[in-house]
Amino acid sequence: MSQIIRLTATNGQKIEFVDEVKAQGGMKDVMFSPNKDYVVAFFRESADQETKERLEMITETYRKRIFEQEGGEYLKKLFCWPTAVVEYQGKLGVVSPFYRDCFFFQYGSRHNDMLQIKGKDKDGKWFASASNRNKFLDPKELGDWMLHLKVCLMLARAVRRMHMAGLSHSDLGYKNCLIDPTTGQACLIDIDGLVVPGKHPPTVVGTPDFIAPEVVATQHLDKKDPKRKLPSRTTDLHALAVLIYMYLLYRHPLRGDKVFDMNDSQRDEELAMGEKALFIEHPKDKSNRIKVANLRPTELPWKDTDKIPYKITGPYLSALFERAFISDLHNPAGRPTADEWEQALVKTVDLLQPCRNPQCEQKWYAFDNSTKPKCPFCGVPHQGKLPVLNLYSAAPNGSYRPDNHRIMVYDGQGIYKWHADTRIFPNEKLKAADAQRMGYFRFYQGDWWLINEHLSQMVNVKTKQPIAIGEKVKLEEGGQILLQKGEGGRLLIVQIAGA
Repeated sequence: MSQIIRLTATNGQKIEFVDEVKAQGGMKDVMFSPNKDYVVAFFRESADQETKERLEMITETYRKRIFEQEGGEYLKKLFCWPTAVVEYQGKLGVVSPFYRDCFFFQYGSRHNDMLQIKGKDKDGKWFASASNRNKFLDPKELGDWMLHLKVCLMLARAVRRMHMAGLSHSDLGYKNCLIDPTTGQACLIDIDGLVVPGKHPPTVVGTPDFIAPEVVATQHLDKKDPKRKLPSRTTDLHALAVLIYMYLLYRHPLRGDKVFDMNDSQRDEELAMGEKALFIEHPKDKSNRIKVANLRPTELPWKDTDKIPYKITGPYLSALFERAFISDLHNPAGRPTADEWEQALVKTVDLLQPCRNPQCEQKWYAFDNSTKPKCPFCGVPHQGKLPVLNLYSAAPNGSYRPDNHRIMVYDGQGIYKWHADTRIFPNEKLKAADAQRMGYFRFYQGDWWLINEHLSQMVNVKTKQPIAIGEKVKLEEGGQILLQKGEGGRLLIVQIAGA
């Protein structure tokens, strides 16, 4: 029977683990605590002082900086952050919390879990490929498009907070982020590899598919060569853009059918992902398009970029994909930041419409600004009147300016404090009182209505009538509804689309 080892971590914490390797990563062996509430992962290479100092900064200084401030409790769900450093038999180890239950497969694969993955952790690769999703995973594991948007939002939020602290991940990719599309949760792991300013030149260049083009293009150079590009905040931003694209479209943005070197497959890969990297949906250079004739049925319709182009993600995300993969693919400084992705994802959630086809796998889609919207995933059109609410915010001179933000209406959908007040944003700092629903929409006898639940200053601007808490207002073409007065206050202007 395996023995229980008891140690004191470098921060004085008492640690216990069962002396039996339960899992292995590329660089570490993982042991479990006796009651499985944390793990101890030991590096196979011998301990060195520089690595020890870097790990102590991650587990102490940076951990406190992130989790002992406003929003820290919320952020604990977005990271599997190591809490202590230990030494045992000449090896360094890090103590980390056990993954939450939602990050283990509940149903696993199709046909009675033929791949025997039930109970194993949800490596993101399963969910980022159309073929894996269609061929292997139990449909109950897949979630829907709204939940995938929320997964991407959690990832963007985690990367934004990590970057705010001055850290970069260096190996961001689906191996190092767990996701749960059934609840919209995500969690960054392998935090012990973070690049700490002034402490740690990266030892890994990343995971293939997510390594930034400039890193691939210069990886043959010596690490001390000033032209060599190493993992950093901007390379994280390339990886984040790739992850978001893959979790929403189930294909890779750079892996098309163009051959860059017919005689050398390794060189072909280096060019395709590095110096010559080209977006598969580039509007002018179509040489890297995916050839639909070569696709397997399980890859369709997702890898047919004519049928499901990146534009179906809506205007806010499309604009960022264009920067990430067209204008600034080879310009690291121009890449969208994690904060920009987070804001665009929040606004895209407000664009969602439920698909009226009960058989639609994705269940939701982003409104495309057309007068006759239809689900891009199954082709079923929307029926009936569709209110589009354009948000305007108060300007200092008493007028209102457009916010480039709109809310699509569906039965039962809510509006929240951040819709009424521009000074509030739904992130880890959101107070409980600001998270509750302020009002909701109902379709009743052929008309759409907004029912006010908690907005004490709501006014029908056209009639100048207050809409008291508990009252309702009809959504009509050209209608104007003031949600909140004064600084930060927002105005809704109503358009009616659809038939």
